[in-house]
Amino acid sequence: MATGTEPHLKSGQDSGGVRAATRAAISAAHLRTDRWWLAPAATAAGLFAFIVYSTWRAFANADYYAAPYVSPFYSPCLAENCEPMRSGPNWEIFGSWWGLSPALLILIFPLGFRLTCYYYRKAYYRGFWASPPACAVAEPHKKYSGETRFPLILQNIHRYFFYAAVPVAGILTYDTVLSFRDEHYEWGHMGLGTLVFLVNIVLIWAYTLSCHSCRHIVGGKLKHFSKHPVRYRMWQWVGKLNARHMLLAWASLVSVALADFYVYLIASGVFDDPRLF
Repeated sequence: MATGTEPHLKSGQDSGGVRAATRAAISAAHLRTDRWWLAPAATAAGLFAFIVYSTWRAFANADYYAAPYVSPFYSPCLAENCEPMRSGPNWEIFGSWWGLSPALLILIFPLGFRLTCYYYRKAYYRGFWASPPACAVAEPHKKYSGETRFPLILQNIHRYFFYAAVPVAGILTYDTVLSFRDEHYEWGHMGLGTLVFLVNIVLIWAYTLSCHSCRHIVGGKLKHFSKHPVRYRMWQWVGKLNARHMLLAWASLVSVALADFYVYLIASGVFDDPRLF
């Protein structure tokens, strides 16, 4: 039965998207009067800047190691063409046949973890695809299939990327420990780069552990929290981090880029690492 709210479509007029026959007969695409487009535009700009920078650094294959610092983009280094790093994460799994940058072998794991992350999905869906552009702003696409078709159905492997991201974070922790050496590999020293690495690894772990998959792994499938007090307490801790997942996602994204850039500046000879002691 007609309700009087269905739009009257002309012959041949497309009924998809916001103009679909099931939508209310409102001429405006949305009723928001604020600058709702600023948030998705800023998100797209920030992500695009990181994509450009990380692509340049990943393919550069240079200036990623300056003792005792190794760029998080190149750790662990899995190819034979890696720069030798004393006590560093050199694992020559790929032989001399690998001629590309060794960063391409390891970045797939943290990149996959972030690409399939629930927050980042929201960020780039809105920022790049306008799906939807913002809250209370209908998306302009005529069809919507969610994440049920290729390639978006691959988002469902997010948990497995989490499993891969944990050991990568562990290796970056090892790199941070090694940063308490000087350029001659002597222990008991601390430079400005050590502080950069410390901040980065704290944010990396905070972002990784605030993941929704981590929260489900810790406290999921439990019918009675009272029977699992340890997991319940861990679930509470992860839940507190999860509430700041968006902030941690951006903070860790910036910190990992800054850590790489700092190593680049040292390795390329722009300045020497200031020693604190």
